[in-house]
Amino acid sequence: MWEQVQETVSFIQERVNFTPEYGVILGSGLGSFTSDMQVHFTLPYNEIPNFPVSTVQGHKGALVFGTIGSKKVVAMQGRFHYYEGYSMTEVTFPVRVLKFLGVDKLIVSNASGGVNPSYKVGSIVMITDHINMTPEHPLRGKNDERFGPRFVNMSEPYSRKMIAKATQIAEELNIVTHEGIYLGLQGPTFETLAEYKMVKILGADCVGMSTVPEVIVARHMDLETFGISVITDMGDAESIGTISHDEVLEAAKEAEPQVRSLIKELILNY
Repeated sequence: MWEQVQETVSFIQERVNFTPEYGVILGSGLGSFTSDMQVHFTLPYNEIPNFPVSTVQGHKGALVFGTIGSKKVVAMQGRFHYYEGYSMTEVTFPVRVLKFLGVDKLIVSNASGGVNPSYKVGSIVMITDHINMTPEHPLRGKNDERFGPRFVNMSEPYSRKMIAKATQIAEELNIVTHEGIYLGLQGPTFETLAEYKMVKILGADCVGMSTVPEVIVARHMDLETFGISVITDMGDAESIGTISHDEVLEAAKEAEPQVRSLIKELILNY
């Protein structure tokens, strides 16, 4: 994998000549964050060697390089999921590439189902911790010390300093946010009522099909990481019967302006 990562990084650097400080992974319905960037380069995933290609509706599939104020940013328009048939190595490969392009701070967004009764559809949740219940671990196998240590300290997967700064910014912008624990499952099915109940019993506030593998790999490489989730459905008998991917995208789209403002200001001021 080391050789593949370096090949991909060299390919990208030859074409963009750009060293980003921030990486942003844009989840379902949040892809237009790039409108807030002064875009310098766009590279479709299908042109990048060794890169997977996103197959999910709402995920555009490109690396976008640009600036927000004086900060250099690379945004992933679309991510990869284990349920698409990729290995966890493939799912997290772009995070490795971002690190070696120069990124030292990673912002990850997603859409999730809520089980915390204080949430509602459209709630914005800053992720404080996660529970990994995906069936494959992204660090399984022989460890390459050039990426990071064999055993990774996960006591602070999401930067407390970034959460504190984002909370301050949200208050200044009059954006209502919550904090919560995210539980990662494989998907692609939405959870049953019994599974939502399990998520709540286990101590999580929301559940989704992404983010956890990316954050594990980010921490393996010592990237400071911030995670944000938009609640797009609630795990109760009233709403579970109508949930669809189109509804998830629509709910994420409605919350998008506030999420975009929050992420933009965090990048500018952190």
